[in-house]
Amino acid sequence: MRVAHIVSTFPPYRGGIGNSAYHLCWELAQLGDRVTVLTSQKPGSESLYNSLPFQVESLTPWLYYGNASFVPQLFWRLKRFDIIHLHYPFFGGAEMVYLAQRRLRFPLVIHYHMDVVGEGLMKKFFTVHTNRVMPRILDAAEKIIVTTIDYAQQSALKERLQAEPHKFIVIPLGVNAEVFRPRMRNRDLIERHRLHNKKVVLFVGGLDRAHYFKGVNYLIKAFQLIASNDVYRLLIVGDGNLRKSFESLAVSFGLERKIIFAGSVSDDWLPLYYNLADVFVLSSIDSSESFGIAALEAMSSGLPVVASDLPGVRSVVQKDVTGLLFKPRHVATLAKHLRFLLENPQVGNEFGVQGRLRVTKQFTWDLIGKQIHNLYTTIPL
Repeated sequence: MRVAHIVSTFPPYRGGIGNSAYHLCWELAQLGDRVTVLTSQKPGSESLYNSLPFQVESLTPWLYYGNASFVPQLFWRLKRFDIIHLHYPFFGGAEMVYLAQRRLRFPLVIHYHMDVVGEGLMKKFFTVHTNRVMPRILDAAEKIIVTTIDYAQQSALKERLQAEPHKFIVIPLGVNAEVFRPRMRNRDLIERHRLHNKKVVLFVGGLDRAHYFKGVNYLIKAFQLIASNDVYRLLIVGDGNLRKSFESLAVSFGLERKIIFAGSVSDDWLPLYYNLADVFVLSSIDSSESFGIAALEAMSSGLPVVASDLPGVRSVVQKDVTGLLFKPRHVATLAKHLRFLLENPQVGNEFGVQGRLRVTKQFTWDLIGKQIHNLYTTIPL
């Protein structure tokens, strides 16, 4: 089966949607699907894709803003596929898929990853797009994949879910449980970040404007409330154009020694960073966070998770089973949960055991790949 996956970003860019598409396409290729990824990507990344079991075609945007890219090339590139799998949102690309579908009538699967909320003027744009443009794109879909029913029921999809439940299927995102697994702390990383005899709170995520919703400023404020204990450290893995402002906030609290900005790390090193931590935190502030792959990676690594009580996220992190939940932006509660798990490692260890078990039973990429492949077989070509 010839399948095209349309996605706004793709590795080496660090983003949840692109990374999910990457792992999913790898699994589908192993199952025999002939997969091609069409993505808006900066020139020069092509050499990274030579060893993949699927094709990646980089489309140079005519216009772009952040992760939105106007790529009209999509309109004439979709004739040769049996199924089109659109990872939504993709502003500037999804509209082209819709126009092409009206003309070519190919089967369209939409993978609805998240609402887009935004701030300021962009929030107004996203609201208009959600109300006026997105419904037409969804109308063209044969099936709509959502990662949790909890998120779908609270999202911009809720009315359509009630009206057309037959179009929806719940398939979660996944993690490689062989890569992200419990192991001993890496001595080189302990030395590099001066973590001898320290208790570590870990955050992993983008620090760019596209990931404003990760709530890093709230996390820093919460950590400030527990930082009087000199054993505690906050390790922030990720990079982007907001990093300097977060570093300045840490300095303003006098925490430049206790908050460590590790920057972007390679795929080989990332699992080892999870193994440095005692607690993982997902501090997101709104429904732009729909699932929480980083939380899944932490659970797979045997860590307890403190996460925002958001639709979707709370379906991944089970309250009082694999972690603790707090109201988004509620700094005091976040600080209280972090302190509790740092002071009660036996509770954290039990959460970690349950999290690892949950991942291996439900959230591995090979399981998710089979579900998507089986979905394709039910769609009339």
